[in-house]
Amino acid sequence: MSADTLEKPASPSPGGAEAKQIWVVYDGMCPFCTRYVMLYRIRQLAEKVHMIDARTDHPVVREVKARGLSLENGMAVKWNGQYYHGAAALHVLALLGSESGVFNRLNRLVFSRPKLGRFLYPAMVAGRRMTLKLLGRPPIAD
Repeated sequence: MSADTLEKPASPSPGGAEAKQIWVVYDGMCPFCTRYVMLYRIRQLAEKVHMIDARTDHPVVREVKARGLSLENGMAVKWNGQYYHGAAALHVLALLGSESGVFNRLNRLVFSRPKLGRFLYPAMVAGRRMTLKLLGRPPIAD
């Protein structure tokens, strides 16, 4: 499955440590991205959730970039050995997300629908870029 695929993610393989972890790579200088990862709750499918700032030299950030995925153009998720980017990343998070709380229910309502997510995501990226520019924050180097 490619990183831009918007299908239901595969179930984790039993017993694999990799399958019990999820990595969410987001822009730590973006107030929207930071708030999103702070509000978001993942269901018990993942035992450990790693929130990684895309502006760091973390090994998962390097893996994402090595796959040609632009972190300036979207967040990334690594789960169950697969990489998801942009709208596909939010789709995976929506499917894995808890249904508790208004934010999670709204996120699930919007991003569990692949077509709606692909339609809305470019506007979200444009809003992020405009906000960063207004705040004087640099883009993420790819």
